[in-house]
Amino acid sequence: MPAIPARNTGAHVVYAELKRRILSLDLKPGERIYEPAMATELQVSRTPLREAIRRLISENLLEQQPTGGVVVPVLDEGEISELYEVRAAVESLMARNACLKATPADLDELDGILARNAALVEFADDAMEQGMALHARIARIAGNSWAGRFHDQVSSQMERYRHYTNSTQRRRDQALAQHRALVEAIAAGDPDQAAKVAFDHVMGARDAAVRAISGKNGAGS
Repeated sequence: MPAIPARNTGAHVVYAELKRRILSLDLKPGERIYEPAMATELQVSRTPLREAIRRLISENLLEQQPTGGVVVPVLDEGEISELYEVRAAVESLMARNACLKATPADLDELDGILARNAALVEFADDAMEQGMALHARIARIAGNSWAGRFHDQVSSQMERYRHYTNSTQRRRDQALAQHRALVEAIAAGDPDQAAKVAFDHVMGARDAAVRAISGKNGAGS
């Protein structure tokens, strides 16, 4: 990796780079972080690296072992279920609120995201990006700042699992259909239907992730 520029050698930039690697699975689940090697690779001193590691441990994105070593947490089915259940509740609330606040301009923007989602549905990363954009736009329309904070916090934790939620064309097609149903419910001003669609959509993603992780863990056993 290229060295981090001298002006960006603070703990925050080291934190951001390590977090990116963890969430993108560049740092594999179960992989140990060796401070001397990592500091050399990033071309930073041990002090900002240790600060970044402490911050990531506090966010449960790194794990301190009893022996003192630091590892990337393994992918855990129980954690997946918990995270998605919380996100489903928050998404349901935001969809309900969006029904009450969406303007014609908001609906036009949602339709545009849907069109891009449909055009890119055969490409896993692009389809996921458009899905995330749709949920983010609904969150902004809903305008509930506390729900938005919880959503952002949970979404950050879920980044490591998203790869497993849309890895098949069948799941991406299903997600697109659910996105369309969600936008239709918001456009119709039907908060109960919007809340249900949002909840079921997130729980479907949970089930896909759990199946994928379960199969991966089974294959490795």
